[in-house]
Amino acid sequence: MTDAEYVNIWMRPERAAYGPTPVHSRAKITEAAVRIADAEGLEAATMRRIAAEIGAGVMSLYRYVPSRENLIELMADQVMGEIDVTDLPSGDWRADLTRYADGLRNMWIRHPWIATVQRSLPSFGPNQLLLVERLMGVLDAFVPIDENLGLVALLNSYVEGTVREEISAAMEVRRSGLSESEWMERSHPYVDRLVKSGEYPIFTKIVMEARQPHLSREDEFRHGLQRVLDCIAAALPSTAES
Repeated sequence: MTDAEYVNIWMRPERAAYGPTPVHSRAKITEAAVRIADAEGLEAATMRRIAAEIGAGVMSLYRYVPSRENLIELMADQVMGEIDVTDLPSGDWRADLTRYADGLRNMWIRHPWIATVQRSLPSFGPNQLLLVERLMGVLDAFVPIDENLGLVALLNSYVEGTVREEISAAMEVRRSGLSESEWMERSHPYVDRLVKSGEYPIFTKIVMEARQPHLSREDEFRHGLQRVLDCIAAALPSTAES
């Protein structure tokens, strides 16, 4: 195959069929890239920085990982491997999806740079494929494959949307130098003025009556996750609950 025909890194052989044994590996390069991105953000994980981290020449790394896009594919697939899907499906779909959702959220929190990775086309890395097999297997016995895809997409959208907002809020807190509670306290005079104006009845109801904005991030996530699982349950046959 020509370079133009390799649409993802997994199609490209890791080493040539002939020539000297490689000194480094994709795995070593990927591990270094993830460490750097965890500490300093995705933009810091450049080939130059990775080369310094593992003691290699910059240009030599391109023999293993030809492009920035390929590097990000490898990094994203590696962190997906942290989501524990051992023994899925277990027969208890709610427990399985809850466990997966917790694992996905925790992975994003450990690696907040993943929120900046935008990929619409799947790359089918080994860890991603394992997730597909185990996760889709949870509902496979109950619904057709298209319905399964839609329900899993619903779950993923909830988890990723919630944790993306959580990561964004944490970044704003760091930039402001205030905790969330301190930010709310300083906003109180303005919020109080809005409520007293009488012009925003729904906003006033949220401020005066809603419990959800006062939950911890963990409790808020858990509350929303149960609503999503209830929606999934409504799409399953009654035998699935038993």
